[in-house]
Amino acid sequence: METRDIIFSVVMVVSSFVLTYEWLGRFAYSPANALIVLSAMVMVGALAAMILSVDMRLRKIDNMLEAKERSLRINVQSVENNLDGRINEVLLRMDDIITSMDRTRYR
Repeated sequence: METRDIIFSVVMVVSSFVLTYEWLGRFAYSPANALIVLSAMVMVGALAAMILSVDMRLRKIDNMLEAKERSLRINVQSVENNLDGRINEVLLRMDDIITSMDRTRYR
């Protein structure tokens, strides 16, 4: 979790406090009712925590995918190297067989 995420969460909670307090005061409602203001702050705080949790999970999944992609790339490269070696062996054998057939044919 980065510091900017925490700062944004704090800004969300403070702005919910200011918005709720001012909004209740505008309707000639007693803004001293702290329960409404507190519940708005808790709700926005929970929303910020949920967003941060989703962000952390997405980062974890992204890291796992990168690691699997890296290992898959290494495995594909090793299979490619093995296939190259075997194909080279087969080609050398085929060249030997073709040259021996050419020799026997010209005799």
